[in-house]
Amino acid sequence: MSGQNGLACLVVDDEPRLRRVLVQLLESDGFEVREAGTGVEALQVMETHPAPLVISDLRMPQMDGANLLRHIVQRWPDTAVVMVSAVADVDMAVKCLHLGAFDYVSKPFNLEEVRARVEQAMQRRQLKLELNAYREGLEVRVRAQERQIEGLFLGGVQALAQAMEAKDAYLRGHSLRVSEYAVGIGRQVGLDAKSIEAISLGAHLHDIGKIGVSEEVLHKKGGLTDAEYRHIMEHPVIGAKILGPLLSDAPLVIDIVRSHHERMDGKGLPDGVKAESLPFVVRIVSVADAFDAMTSERPYRHSLTVERALDELRRQGGVQWDPAAVDGFLKAFPDVHRLPLATPESSVPTSPPAG
Repeated sequence: MSGQNGLACLVVDDEPRLRRVLVQLLESDGFEVREAGTGVEALQVMETHPAPLVISDLRMPQMDGANLLRHIVQRWPDTAVVMVSAVADVDMAVKCLHLGAFDYVSKPFNLEEVRARVEQAMQRRQLKLELNAYREGLEVRVRAQERQIEGLFLGGVQALAQAMEAKDAYLRGHSLRVSEYAVGIGRQVGLDAKSIEAISLGAHLHDIGKIGVSEEVLHKKGGLTDAEYRHIMEHPVIGAKILGPLLSDAPLVIDIVRSHHERMDGKGLPDGVKAESLPFVVRIVSVADAFDAMTSERPYRHSLTVERALDELRRQGGVQWDPAAVDGFLKAFPDVHRLPLATPESSVPTSPPAG
């Protein structure tokens, strides 16, 4: 057998004489060998000096070789275990192979046979390590490709959302402004970086479902009928269905897209749940979306002044919008009233803004 260059080995046997024979054999082949007289002692040695090779007797006091094998396979799965058994224990040795042992040697053993079994076990161990490394590398590459594909797809969805807004004078820049407002609120109230990231992406994509809404209704001049308003308000569900398969690992983003029109009092759409039961990031985007919608001109209604929109946010805090999110908005954007207005003041809409 080729030299092992100091590779560690643990020999476990309650008979010192036999243990010594194995130790001398392995040391002559280049192993650094430690000894243990019982399975319990072997586990203590492995805790401080884990070895890539363990040669263990089957019959030992306190803990037999089979139980020792179970512990090693569970805690040190890269360790190769060779069992040593008396002829009468061959059936048990074979069972140990099913438990994860690499090989077994029968007593009385021939030293050359031990050498051959150890070499085979180490070769199998090396093949196993290489296979595991290949699998892990393959999984890393697959995950990287998946992220790349998802990134390309998500980039396409974002580009589609921007294109949708760009061709509509009433929606142009809306999602970007909502994202900026929502991120500002999130930072003001001290949300963590992961939540801020979800807010930024969710706000940017919150209206993507309008791709599935009739342009005739979206661009209709004057007031909307109840049916038309309900049709427009289908966009949260459509958006969540579009993004669901892509962002299954980002549930907060899907929550934002689906639920940004829910209300604190449970009278929102599409699910009519009380907003307090939804993640705080959803309630933050709802405030940001509502403010930008109220201060933007729409084909079916005129915009409000900034002051009127702020009054509406304060008045409906706790009813339609989360008061903590409203307060965060007011503190994050104290100079928002200085925003230029392109349209004259009009009355407050009676329905939640379909931003």
